[in-house]
Amino acid sequence: MNFGYAAAIRADFPELVSGVVRVGGITKNGDVARLVAHFDAIAQARLATGKEGDLPEIRAWRRAFAKMGMKPTQYRCASEALLRRFRKERALPRLHPLVDLCNAISLAFATPVAVFDVAKISGGLEVRRARGDEAYEAFSGEVERPERGEVIFADDAGRAHARRWTNRQSGYSAVRDETSAVLIVAEAMHETAADDVRRLTAEVAKSLADVWSVAAAIETLSR
Repeated sequence: MNFGYAAAIRADFPELVSGVVRVGGITKNGDVARLVAHFDAIAQARLATGKEGDLPEIRAWRRAFAKMGMKPTQYRCASEALLRRFRKERALPRLHPLVDLCNAISLAFATPVAVFDVAKISGGLEVRRARGDEAYEAFSGEVERPERGEVIFADDAGRAHARRWTNRQSGYSAVRDETSAVLIVAEAMHETAADDVRRLTAEVAKSLADVWSVAAAIETLSR
């Protein structure tokens, strides 16, 4: 499955670095407790010196959201939302071993990490601006229409698998018990994004091998 960015997105955000991990063989059975605790501890140490909004990774995404015309404290990137909840509750709810693992890695790196069930994606997946006729299915099951010009993850059938870029994923392609093959995407725009994203995807691949004994394919995308 192809994944990429529209030329206009690359032009508007030349600092963007993305890490893409493709892997199959995922099951609902996987013990990620040790890994989650490890990455949670890293996040907790980072938050001990300040709030999530002080982190360079989050500041970069706040600038990107402002550039897209959105109030950064109203629409937060996924990693900021997770860090905010983690700081208040000291834990995140357990959903699925893979989701729990990726959420913990997202916390540790303060970087949005999206996980898509590839069986739910038609053709390729592109980050582009919405036309306004795409269908987005929320976790509640409600179908929404992204606003024209909004940055979305769109497949070839015109389904939006994320709204407001890294703000909110769709329930339609979320990981379920029956999920086997996934696309994992990490995105960053801060000064050391290139190095940090490579470290992040390496941690993802190593963790996948440790838990599910699978080999992941990794790709780094930048301008």
